[in-house]
Formats: sequence, structure tokens, C-alpha cells
Amino acid sequence: MNTKSFLAKAIGTSFGAGYLPVAPGTFGALVGVLLYYCLHFFIPESLNSILLILIVIFTLLGTWACQIVLKEWGHDPSKIVLDETIGVWITLLFIPYNHWYIWLAFGLFRLFDIWKPLGIKAIDEKMKSTFSVMLDDIIAGIYAAIVLQAIIYFFSY
Repeated sequence: MNTKSFLAKAIGTSFGAGYLPVAPGTFGALVGVLLYYCLHFFIPESLNSILLILIVIFTLLGTWACQIVLKEWGHDPSKIVLDETIGVWITLLFIPYNHWYIWLAFGLFRLFDIWKPLGIKAIDEKMKSTFSVMLDDIIAGIYAAIVLQAIIYFFSY
């Protein structure tokens, strides 16, 4: 395996989480949550800014990684879980730091990612590009973020 292929697989699998034999997408999202906790521990005051930067950088890197690995693994293989990591980061943006909200974000993102409502399924089934692998989870993250923000707004006390 050459260096480019190794790096693309490492990035695309969220540094190995995608190789897990059971529920790799859930573990990809879990990587996102764990990295969120680490970021909050080290840079709580810049958490959302850094998260936005990471979302952009890793969306670009993930799209590049897909270009490399899809030749070997086919379109949208279950091993590619960086899209789930990015999707849960989107859901976690701009929420108050609260363990309940963080895990609710995780659950809501996974619900939207699995259910694929409101056009997500069409993107997943009809767009067959390297970016579409990322896009369906980006949209699932946006939908989950909207629902989470509404829950926080209407039910926080």
C-alpha cells in the first residue's frame, strides 16, 4: 500500500473506526463526540471556531480520500466514516456545553443519518460523486442541529 492510499484510508475511516465490524457509522460519529470533548478540554473558549475550521478541512480531506479509496472499495463503502464524524460535529456546533446535549446531538445525528429524510436519501442514492459521500451526512448533521437547537431553545430552563 502506498503512502497516499494509506493516508486516504486513515482519514476516510476516521483513523481506523471504519474498520470496526459492527456499526462503523456509529463509531465514526463517536469519534466526533470524543474529539469534541478533547477540544472542549483544551480550548473551550475557541471550540466553535475550531470545530468550523475542522469541518471545512476534513470535508475537503474526506472528499479527497474518497477519490482515492472508492476505486478500491466502491461508492460509499461502510468503512468510510469520516462523514459521520463531520456530521456529528455539525450537530454539536453552537450548543451549550452540557453532557445531555452532547449525547442528544449524537443520537439525533445518528437518527437522521440512518433514517435519511427530506432529500438525504435521494442524495445518497442518486448522486454518485466523491463529495456526495460527505454531503448526505452533512445534511443529516444540519437537520439534527436544527432539531437540537429547537429542543434547547424550547425546553431549557
